[in-house]
Amino acid sequence: MAPNSEAYHPQDALKAGINGALITGTAGAFASAIQNSLHKKNIGMMGVFTRTGGTAFVFTAMGGTYEFTKYASANLREKNDTYNTAIGGFLAGSVLGLRFGTTPAVLGFGTLAAVVLSAFDYTGGAITGYKRDPNVDEFERKEFLRKNRRIPVEQTVAELGEGRGIYGPGYDERRRERIKERYGIEVPARS
Repeated sequence: MAPNSEAYHPQDALKAGINGALITGTAGAFASAIQNSLHKKNIGMMGVFTRTGGTAFVFTAMGGTYEFTKYASANLREKNDTYNTAIGGFLAGSVLGLRFGTTPAVLGFGTLAAVVLSAFDYTGGAITGYKRDPNVDEFERKEFLRKNRRIPVEQTVAELGEGRGIYGPGYDERRRERIKERYGIEVPARS
């Protein structure tokens, strides 16, 4: 394998882990509050931590584990690639599997998280598609694409024939002559 042309810059894994834990912990606390509010028996405000606090804890542990492991493996390997995401995803999914207490659950959730997160990272890490170059004007880009795919009308008419919205030059005269030959009707010219 060829050496990477870009120099690797180490990243702070602890800071990333703490940030990930705080963000996902907040989301977990929100999910725990929703779970608590949907219970039939009201046990008060502390039920978010006592009854459904496990949800918040698992969210926090997953986010912190994923971010810390992703950056720690990048620092150890001195490469920033999809394998780091897969390693972090496996350990984060394993944390979720620990909640079930069986080895197949730990391995299964770890593998599922690793595959999903690494595939997402490998394909660009965006749900909306690729990021367009901000330096290229959108109108010029579309004009280039149109010129790149433009086919002469004569070739289109030769391949598909006339009709269905595709009319070559001189179509009105040919249509007038064809109607006069077949039906004997004189069609007036359009003005």
